[in-house]
Amino acid sequence: MFEIANEVIGLLMIGAMLFAIFVGFPISFTLIFLGLVFGAWGIGIKLTVFLMTLQVYGSMMEQTLAAVPLFVFMGFMMEQAGLMERLFAAVQLMLARMKGSLFVAVLFVSVIFGAATGIVGASVTILGIMAATTMNRSGYDVRLASGTITAGGTLGILIPPSIMLVVMGPVLEIPVTDLFAAAIFPGIMMAVLYLVYAMVRCWLNPSLGPPLPEELIPGDRSHVWREFFLGLVPPTILIAFALGSILTGWATPTEGAGMGAFGSILLTLLYRRFSWSSTYDALKKTLEISVLILFLVAASNFFGAVFSRLGTPTMITELLLSWELSAAMVVILILALIFLLGWPLEWVPIVLIILPILYPLLIEMQVDKVWFAILVAVCLQTAWLSPPVALSAYFLKGVVPSWDLKDIYLGMMQFMVIQLLGLAIVFLFPAIATWLPGYIYGN
Repeated sequence: MFEIANEVIGLLMIGAMLFAIFVGFPISFTLIFLGLVFGAWGIGIKLTVFLMTLQVYGSMMEQTLAAVPLFVFMGFMMEQAGLMERLFAAVQLMLARMKGSLFVAVLFVSVIFGAATGIVGASVTILGIMAATTMNRSGYDVRLASGTITAGGTLGILIPPSIMLVVMGPVLEIPVTDLFAAAIFPGIMMAVLYLVYAMVRCWLNPSLGPPLPEELIPGDRSHVWREFFLGLVPPTILIAFALGSILTGWATPTEGAGMGAFGSILLTLLYRRFSWSSTYDALKKTLEISVLILFLVAASNFFGAVFSRLGTPTMITELLLSWELSAAMVVILILALIFLLGWPLEWVPIVLIILPILYPLLIEMQVDKVWFAILVAVCLQTAWLSPPVALSAYFLKGVVPSWDLKDIYLGMMQFMVIQLLGLAIVFLFPAIATWLPGYIYGN
């Protein structure tokens, strides 16, 4: 009877994992089961159980990951405070007579809300609820409107304090502070690209985003400015304190997240939107999302440890190095793979399973890890807008059932092209991602 090399067992393990995920099995339990089965086959059950114990304990002791539930809770409480609705209404009224004013309002609010939540589903849902009714009443183009809302909602995955960056830091062995600093300019750049595209389209064809009807424009401008101030200043101060304390080194990511969570509770009290039932719901949602992410972190660490022990990552690294490809070409191939996997999969399994497999190759080719991490973040942001599986479309369709799914898809694909342009800019000009962390921390 012939023996199968451990490296081949690792390839079979990856194939079984992808098949199980595409079929629809729960990812975390699938990873644990496959890690046990293939680990017992290749390296023995005793070593496999030891690896599982070690990786689960190591995941539980990772202090940075404690920031995940705190940032998630902060996002839900900011949503409860109703600040985004107030800010959106004020911005749209301030720019009421400008073509495409609602596009400006959506993207402006999406940057603030993306920094507050970091959860794409919540951002797209809230933006859809706030903007769709007014856009329909004002005669806005459905495709451009849906594209703006879904693209703006995806900014939460990139703009710090992003939950994805918190999880990605330990995976790539990069300080989360470096990733937060590196993501600021690319996040702002993506928002500006969306805004320029929408406004140029409205300038060329004013019917795509006509000014608001006169009956919706208030005569009292002081009320509009008051609402704008109350909607913008408090969340901006909160985000500045939470993020600023992390970037300056005054607080760890977990401590900064704790400050943000506490500040979000104060805001709900200040705006008289606090209720025990809503807070209980926010805590339940926080628990659900946090358990999903953190349990998957532990499961993927165990899966990756078994996979690495089988020697398959080393084999893949040596194989790709033997092709004598340039580092840039290797990065392009990896981004293409991540982009394709982003269609059927969410960011969590890609960051926790795929990146650790490719990590040794990046180290061998001396690729800048911070730059690569931001490229991956932008690439995964693009995947949120890639039909046919793009979840952003279904979030928007759920809150705006009058919009046809085909129009939502076509609107999203326009902005997917803009995102690919942004990805190319960050690829060609790495300093967009690397300059700020280098300036702050001197790396």
